[in-house]
Amino acid sequence: MNKEKMPFQVWILTIAAFAIGTAEFVIAGILPQIATSLSITEGQAGYLISAYALAIVIGGPILTIYLARFNKKMVLIGLMALFIVGNVLSALAPNYHLLLISRVVAGLTQGPFYGIGAVVATNLVSEKMAGRAVGQMFAGLTLANVLGVPAGTWISLQFGWHSTFFTVAAFGAVAMVSILFSIKSTGHSEAKNIRAQLMAFKNPMLIISLAITAFAWSGFMTVYGYLAPIAIHITGYSEDAVTWILVVVGIGLIIGNILGGRSSDRNLNKASMFWAVAMIISLLGVGLVIDNKILFVIGAFVFGIASFANVPAMQLRVMNHGGEGQELAATANISAFNLANAFGGFLGGMVLDSHLGAGMIPYAAIVVPIIGLLFIAKANKRENLQNKLIFSQTS
Repeated sequence: MNKEKMPFQVWILTIAAFAIGTAEFVIAGILPQIATSLSITEGQAGYLISAYALAIVIGGPILTIYLARFNKKMVLIGLMALFIVGNVLSALAPNYHLLLISRVVAGLTQGPFYGIGAVVATNLVSEKMAGRAVGQMFAGLTLANVLGVPAGTWISLQFGWHSTFFTVAAFGAVAMVSILFSIKSTGHSEAKNIRAQLMAFKNPMLIISLAITAFAWSGFMTVYGYLAPIAIHITGYSEDAVTWILVVVGIGLIIGNILGGRSSDRNLNKASMFWAVAMIISLLGVGLVIDNKILFVIGAFVFGIASFANVPAMQLRVMNHGGEGQELAATANISAFNLANAFGGFLGGMVLDSHLGAGMIPYAAIVVPIIGLLFIAKANKRENLQNKLIFSQTS
């Protein structure tokens, strides 16, 4: 049984996650061209990122509440269709306002797809492979950072930013057709009503699990979002070098994702605490070696591993406590990730613009994840008590 392979269908979900992740992050690489093309400021172009993120945070859970009652295969196909429409609208947008609306349309699909897709992925494998299945699906998100964003930026420079959105839509189409032909129609969830799903949130362990994601993850985007100014202004790299530094970090994200999935399957509580501590230590390490070119890249690589190893544990913990509202809980966790990303970006920007400068960003990134550690410790303690209680009742 140890030789159990990852089903082909999980790889299909990975391709879909890659397309969706690229759509989210690629804007950062093509902001200047969009701003020039539409005669807007780069700040206004930046609101396209905010529109997408807000659609994930607010729209995702609401859409999932409605969609959870339907056949999961058809829901995933429908979400990919909406994703394709959103990106085609982006590609054809003649002005800023229509582009903004198209980003909201595309963003609405991310939360429900990752949430419901993660449930489908775990249902395709045995229980002991659940963490790896979730990790495999989220590998699409890491690949989006390593390959999708640089490729999308290159396409924009060569053929215009409209072509980037057409390409993302094409990836979405490949994923949609693959889901149609490879994933079985399962989980006609006996029409769970909204109240049944929302009742899951009365479970304090679910709330704690979502808090773990929101707090412990915030350190990631605080540093990742500002690796370029740190590398250029503090470490002394050229602008051209930033691309390969991000690729190195991206490889770290992929390795971390694999390690996190495997360790979460072995012992979720230990993995959760270990990787959260590892990320804080890696942030401290980046801060300490920020003046040395070689050590900075090594530190950033380790930061990539330690950061993304947290993702499978965070998602699996939420799903374990989701009860009747598992899909909604998983989607709410995507919202928690994006809240952390939004806060991390805000905190990093504040430190960068202050008298402290880019060199202090890794240290500032440590503060909020420490609160996350307290939530992990609390969750582990409660779960251990519950397990002891169950063991004493059965023995």
